[in-house]
Amino acid sequence: MPIRKRFRIEQAFGDDMPISAAADGDIGPMHREIMAELRAIRAQMASPAHVASTPTNGAAVSHDIADAQALLETYRAQIEQCEKLKVEIDLIHDAINRTKREIAVLHGNSFDGNEMAKVTGELGAVVGGTEQATQQILEAVEAIDQAASALGKVTSADQQKILSEEIQERVVSIFEACNFQDLTGQRISKVMSTMKFIESHIIVMMDIWGGVDAIRAHAPAILDAREGDARLLNGPKLDGAVGHVSQNDIDALFD
Repeated sequence: MPIRKRFRIEQAFGDDMPISAAADGDIGPMHREIMAELRAIRAQMASPAHVASTPTNGAAVSHDIADAQALLETYRAQIEQCEKLKVEIDLIHDAINRTKREIAVLHGNSFDGNEMAKVTGELGAVVGGTEQATQQILEAVEAIDQAASALGKVTSADQQKILSEEIQERVVSIFEACNFQDLTGQRISKVMSTMKFIESHIIVMMDIWGGVDAIRAHAPAILDAREGDARLLNGPKLDGAVGHVSQNDIDALFD
């Protein structure tokens, strides 16, 4: 007959432990009942409810749980802030890239050496052509005045004819000089088209960064550093411009 293994519970109780053996060498019902109770006690001790109800460990466990929850909430708040920061950084990155593209367009089409030199040349030609035409007109008018004065003093028909032809030539010269206006208009139109191109891209860049109002909030105050008579000289007034004294206002001062 084989020897049955003794369990620890049996060794703890010693010989007082009742053992009921079955007919085929199986353990008795009393042993099975005790082992079932022991398993139930172990499961109960291992359950979270039992740990929470233990007086010595309950407070510590609750404190650890509270700390873990607080730490989790902190991590969640930090993650939300990081997500918001990433969105803002992405917007700034996109705005910078769009601004770079606009600047590249301006540099490639307006601010490279050739285009700006062309604009400067057109403006210089306008100034030069205006001066030349003005000088030609003044010379012609002066010659006409002299010829008209001489015409009234001569009595010879031949001399009167010569002076008349000279006056006619000077008048034609004045008409020719007045053609500068057409050339000046064409040159200025080229300059204005370039300026409008630059202005349109600058407006786009301003819109990228919040519009005119957002840019105006950061604009420094405009200070007039002119002194003396220079502060009084503002050039000719444009049609519709405000803030200028009219001739009627000036005349009213002397009435």
